[in-house]
Formats: sequence, structure tokens, C-alpha cells
Amino acid sequence: MQLSNRFEISASPARTWEMLNDVPRVVPCMPGAELTRVVDENRWEATLHVKLGPISLQFLADVTRDEVDDEARRVLLTAKAREAKNRGSADARLTSTVAPSGSGSSVEILTDLTLRGAVAQYGRGVVPEVAAQLTRRFSECLQRQLAQDSPAALEPVQAVQGVRLGVRAVWRSIVERLRR
Repeated sequence: MQLSNRFEISASPARTWEMLNDVPRVVPCMPGAELTRVVDENRWEATLHVKLGPISLQFLADVTRDEVDDEARRVLLTAKAREAKNRGSADARLTSTVAPSGSGSSVEILTDLTLRGAVAQYGRGVVPEVAAQLTRRFSECLQRQLAQDSPAALEPVQAVQGVRLGVRAVWRSIVERLRR
């Protein structure tokens, strides 16, 4: 599954790029994510709590920074995750690019996501909407962090409430089909 999300940040591309590449600092902005271990400067372990409708999932993820192009402000991360109760797995390749936009920055995140097992059945049809909501909340947190002078003042984002988000995703899917 291919996902594309873009958002605007009022900080300069240089500051935005620096923040996005400080993985331990930016993880608290990812709804439901918790950094559990720093393996080295390019590898991390994390726990991801995700709700798809009434289903709560917990993924144990290994994240690797595979490529960094400072000049183009592009980074490639790969994540291999397994659901804690063996209900499936997910692999993702995330390419993030920061570009100038007006007086700030534009961040584009392209994701190639593969879901396997029961997780694929739970997520069918709602993953794009959930990804859009997670990206929106991530961008809001990132904006707050960049606006602060102190990097120590991080405030984690709470996990997305699955029932509300699931209902919204299903509703939008129905509305889109009716418009066709």
C-alpha cells in the first residue's frame, strides 16, 4: 500500500530537517509511539500502539535509517514490526523530504506499507485515513516543538482514540463511495 502525506511547518527547512533527523527527540511526536532502545545512531527499537476501530494493536518495531541526503534533505527509514500478540506484521519504507515553502517548510512523507496476517484484515480500508490523522497530529506536535526554544520541553502526543478515528474513516469511505 502506498501512502503519501504532506504538511507545512513555519520553521526554516534547516531547523525542520535537523529536528526530523533527531529520532529520539521526534519519536514523542508520533501518536502511540514509544522509543524503547537506541541501538546506535541509525537504529532504534520502538513500541507502537495503534487502534484500528475497536481493535487495539501493539507493534514491536525495529527502525533503521538507511539513507540520508543532507543536500536534498531526504531520509529513508525502514521499519519492521511484529504485532505483540502474533496477529501479523508490518514492513514500511518511509521517505521524508523537507523543502522550502513560503516562509517555512513543506514536509512530504511517502510510505510503502505492507501488512500481513490478521493485521492486514483489520486495517483494510481505514489505513489511509488513520495515516492522514496520525500525520496531522505528528505535524502539530512537530510545529510546537520547533516553536519552543528548549529541546528538553517535549510533550508526548496521546495515542489516537481508535473508535472515533475508525468511525470517521469508515464514514469518509462511505461518503467517497456515494460521491462516485
